[in-house]
Amino acid sequence: MTLKVSLALSTVLICAAAFAQQPAAMPTPATAEQPANGNQKLPTVRVRTDEVNVVFTVVDKSGKFVRDLKQDQFKVLDNHLPPRSVTNFSAQSNLPLQVGLLIDSSNSIRDRFQFEKDAVSEFLYEIIRPKTDKAFVLAFDEKWDLTQDFTGDLDKLKIGLKGIKAGGGTALWDAVYFACRDKLMKEQANTSVRRAIVVVSDGEDNQSHVYKDEAIDMAQRAEVIVYTVSTTLMGTGTKGDDNLRALAEATGGRAFFPVKLDDVVAAFTDIQDELRSQYSISYHPENFVANGQFRPIQILADGKKYKVRAKKGYFVPKAE
Repeated sequence: MTLKVSLALSTVLICAAAFAQQPAAMPTPATAEQPANGNQKLPTVRVRTDEVNVVFTVVDKSGKFVRDLKQDQFKVLDNHLPPRSVTNFSAQSNLPLQVGLLIDSSNSIRDRFQFEKDAVSEFLYEIIRPKTDKAFVLAFDEKWDLTQDFTGDLDKLKIGLKGIKAGGGTALWDAVYFACRDKLMKEQANTSVRRAIVVVSDGEDNQSHVYKDEAIDMAQRAEVIVYTVSTTLMGTGTKGDDNLRALAEATGGRAFFPVKLDDVVAAFTDIQDELRSQYSISYHPENFVANGQFRPIQILADGKKYKVRAKKGYFVPKAE
């Protein structure tokens, strides 16, 4: 009787030990929460894990675009260090565009308003390819007004421009912030696209609720290239001109300061050429940490005869 009990007890202990060594059942992953509207996504910084993409432009000493350089003619520094590896380099001239046209409709530009609307309209007809590109029109004085949402329909864009009326104060930074956060960051794309904003303004701001740095930060988070066209036509620097220059340079764009009305058309022609004359490089940065902080970027061309225009840096995603 004692032997039977001993054997039974041993069997129980062996089974219990074997059971304890089995891996625990993995819980079923929770289904990710979906937005209430299935067609919308929350804004995201477009940096995939540790891969960074930078679009940039190269010009020579005379300001002419240089389109035929090779990867080994550039040096990239990310957070002051060379990349761990480069995954792609190309000269890109035909990427689909997503363009926001931000038109200052405040009282300060009333006397030049119609000419500038006509110049923007001509720019749209030259740059937008209805089958692949999209644009929206946003007017701003003390408030912003989306007169035409994203579309490739040139007639609708023209109507959006035509409907803008001049009057009121100026809230430039609010307009830039909204255009980047609520339009360009949320617009979906099935392929790689180039995102740009063209601001036509005197650069003065007296009504915004967000600060200049906040608007620039949002443009960088949305990976938007900003081009600015000054409407002062004074030929001398103003605080507004400084604002426009800072906005453009921080995002890898360019600021234009026409001295006569005909120069406004020339500025739009240069913007059109630049959007079709850019390079793209993708790389994995060294010492990458998903901490939500800003990492500066510097791209240098081989030799002193070329100048590179690129965004000043990017915000990395923050680890959950």
